[in-house]
Amino acid sequence: MKLLVTGGAGFIGSNFIRMMFAKYPRIEIVNLDKLTYAGNLGSLKDISYPGYSFVQGDICDPEVVMKAMEDVDTVVHFAAESHVDRSIEDSSAFVMTNVVGTNNLLKCAMDSNMKQFIHVSTDEVYGSIKEGSFCENDNLDPSSPYSSSKAGSDLLALSYHNTYGLPVTVTRCTNNFGPYQFPEKLIPLFITNLMNGKQVPVYGTGLNVRDWIHVEDHCSGIDFVRKHGKAGDIYNIGGGNELTNLEITHRILKALGKSESMIRYVEDRKGHDFRYSIDCTKLKKMGWEPAYDFDTALDRTIQWYIDNRWWWEPLKS
Repeated sequence: MKLLVTGGAGFIGSNFIRMMFAKYPRIEIVNLDKLTYAGNLGSLKDISYPGYSFVQGDICDPEVVMKAMEDVDTVVHFAAESHVDRSIEDSSAFVMTNVVGTNNLLKCAMDSNMKQFIHVSTDEVYGSIKEGSFCENDNLDPSSPYSSSKAGSDLLALSYHNTYGLPVTVTRCTNNFGPYQFPEKLIPLFITNLMNGKQVPVYGTGLNVRDWIHVEDHCSGIDFVRKHGKAGDIYNIGGGNELTNLEITHRILKALGKSESMIRYVEDRKGHDFRYSIDCTKLKKMGWEPAYDFDTALDRTIQWYIDNRWWWEPLKS
């Protein structure tokens, strides 16, 4: 088995590579990553398996992609511009990487007679929902340039299955957290700010709701889909931990022994979706379940950032 993992130096991709080698030591993995600000080879410094190789390159470059796909039977596509605030400031890189880059990967996968193409996406493509939860076949209603670019890439990927028969599977996951997450995202930002004695910025009232999943559970869900998923299908992957941003903030404050005076309320994000919620019944009926409860996973995550200043401190400078 030989995989091409795009964006494997990023947060979720690096955790996926680590998990796959732990489960399948003889697997071969080619990690294709452009090494933008969010890609960090330090996240993979412990990977020393003979089946691992790294290629620095852009998924928008057909020559680079075709070479990386040599003898590969499965693509797991993580590579994406993913920070909502950055997409609001300038959407150009998001459209280029998430849409044009995905299209290039799909075209190259067609030419390579790929056996499986797993496109990793987000619950943000569904948009906000006041009550209930989104199922896989619900309409998409993205709000930000980031989520719109991901929705576009989802539809492109599925179109390659419907039009050309490329064996594409799409996964859509809720908010991830865990080791090696770039410290601009909410949980690592708040942990590292508080460790450095800085306040944490909470948007608006802090009552926006997200479902949270530990990154290792997300990775196990992707591997489950790789083994049991059906080409042309979509699979929601969630942790079942819906919490407001303020609830998350209070839990981190408590864990680090900090007071509420460390909260700084800031102007709400433009187009800030109030609540994301997805129904994961489809995947759970197939036999997948998350392994982590939220509080245990959060405690482990906080401890990881305490123990690994070497990794995140240069990223905040």
